[in-house]
Amino acid sequence: MTGTARPAERAPIARVIPLLALAHLDRDFDYVVPVEWDEAAQPGVRVRVRFAGRLVDGFLVERRDTTDHTGKLGFLDKVVSPEVVLTAEVTDLVTAVAARYAGTRSDVLRLAVPPRHARVEAQARSIGASAAPTVPSDGWVRYRHGREFLAALAERRAARAVWQAVPGEDWPARLAELAAATVAAGGGVLLLVPDQRDLDRVEAACLSVLDPAAVSVLSAGLGPAERYRRWLAVARGTARVAVGTRSAVFAPVHDLALVVVWDDGDESLVEPRAPYPHARDVALLRAHRTGTAAVVGGFARTAEAQALVESGWAQDLLAARNTVRAAAPRITALADSEHALVRDPSARAARLPAVAFAAARTALAAGRPVLVQVPRRGYVPSLACGKCRTPARCRRCHGPLALPSAPGADGVGSPTCRWCGTADAAYSCPTCGSRALRATVIGAGRTAEELGRAFSGVTVRQSGGTAVLASVPAGPSLVVATVGAEPVAEGGYGAALLLDGWAMLGRADLRAAEQTVRRWMAAAAGVIPASDGGEVVVVAEADLPAVQALIRWDPVGHAATELAERAEVGFPPAVHLAAVDGAPDAVRTLLDAARLPAETVTLGPVDLPPGERPPVGADTADDPSAPVERVLLRVPRQSGSALARALAEARAVVGAKKATTSALRIQVDPLRIG
Repeated sequence: MTGTARPAERAPIARVIPLLALAHLDRDFDYVVPVEWDEAAQPGVRVRVRFAGRLVDGFLVERRDTTDHTGKLGFLDKVVSPEVVLTAEVTDLVTAVAARYAGTRSDVLRLAVPPRHARVEAQARSIGASAAPTVPSDGWVRYRHGREFLAALAERRAARAVWQAVPGEDWPARLAELAAATVAAGGGVLLLVPDQRDLDRVEAACLSVLDPAAVSVLSAGLGPAERYRRWLAVARGTARVAVGTRSAVFAPVHDLALVVVWDDGDESLVEPRAPYPHARDVALLRAHRTGTAAVVGGFARTAEAQALVESGWAQDLLAARNTVRAAAPRITALADSEHALVRDPSARAARLPAVAFAAARTALAAGRPVLVQVPRRGYVPSLACGKCRTPARCRRCHGPLALPSAPGADGVGSPTCRWCGTADAAYSCPTCGSRALRATVIGAGRTAEELGRAFSGVTVRQSGGTAVLASVPAGPSLVVATVGAEPVAEGGYGAALLLDGWAMLGRADLRAAEQTVRRWMAAAAGVIPASDGGEVVVVAEADLPAVQALIRWDPVGHAATELAERAEVGFPPAVHLAAVDGAPDAVRTLLDAARLPAETVTLGPVDLPPGERPPVGADTADDPSAPVERVLLRVPRQSGSALARALAEARAVVGAKKATTSALRIQVDPLRIG
């Protein structure tokens, strides 16, 4: 901006959030609005300002008459677009999320506001009112207080519930009914789902009861231009219902009245970029700050959702036990009775016991598909020494070796590291010297091959990895799917075989049991009721708590137990936990600068394997092979804000002093802590 620029006569001071990566610069800066940009420089628009001699992008958040700055102010260099893309409500949410996760507002703004497309902005705005929605409610009759919840939405009350869907529930239709009731009352709706398959189903359900112009679907797979076009429809108020995956949680829905999160335990809802927010927590934070209704739903229940109920913030939305029993398939576990053990003495050792074969044959004979759920994709994704059972590790990076599929007579390739990709055809066990290898886990590819031989003449379909099926037709077939990739069967599955339960339950993960129950219930929910012959066989010991929760179809009881156990040992959500990852000197520098709450408990440090290391920043000199460690900081729930604030301030101080050049990663309440 030239020196001849004149300030605007009205509110000449613009308060700007520049998009700067440095934590110590995460604050507002004041600039003078030149008279030529007076009309366009409105709160919420994109601007460009000069900072430390270079042009940077930012958002104008406020126009003021005065400034607190005592020095000379620079002028706004440019208003990039007069389009208001950052509302006051989203600005407040961005600030709250940055504080909650010890991050910076610039990082959160990059998640909240998509990149601009000038051509899309220039297109004519859609005008005209949407048609009145159809508001069916029959689907909520079988849930206690279901009708009352719909009535609360129609009256614009801030009703909050944790919804437990019954097996076989058409959950996209139920979400569409909630959206229709809210739109009919004049409110906006935000529906969040984990992945594209769920998004397609919810979109179809919403379009059946709402005007298509009122529904905007947001996902990364649309492409930048189309996604921005749909995002603008929400920002301009044309679309009253925003349906999307995790990043849509920041969508600027006008007059927001309902926020819904489906299957909140899915790891896809966690943002992999800093500050690593969970879409469920952001959605609930948004509902709390705006006083809107909120629903967290799923076939299973997380400990976090149960904590909402036990704290009184949300109410249960459940069906009666007889309704659940009538909708659930029959669940059979390994040797669940002495009679079963006598009939099949090898059931505990077999990967596919006789009861599983019998269930599959019965379903196929009845003309229905059979779902086979396996925990891993690939051919043989985990190997061990065939003599001493020592896990097979890469000689280069110590990562786990796997056996990939490959063209050839036997269909398998050489043992290959899952971390660095190095093949090791001449592997020998470092413990006993044996060159023999055995499988510890069988992948989906090998399972499909074995089932194809066992059930000759039956179509075998695979779903997983890059080839995920959305649905399968009715008729006899075997569908081998990895967890989370189970397609919807037309008319429902006749049976489901849940294999390798020990591999899922035996993971060294705090959430292993919770995730296993969630994945089992998601698969079992697609099976027809027991009264129609539906059966689920889970290959795991019947006396395990997770298996018992599945047999009784009691996700609430399992979540309550999980929550109580975590409270006893001091893990989230009973407490707040922060993980600090980085080079040892960088971690120590940060912790020395942090004024942590007095009740903070420090756990660690421990070394991180290569697969879990933080990304190296572009301005660092980190060696990828250098040691990386993790320190956990634990505080009571009431001190969570103080912990996040202390870490954010410490990072700002360290960054301002340039006390370390190593990359650091701070995660508050990380999903995986070992």
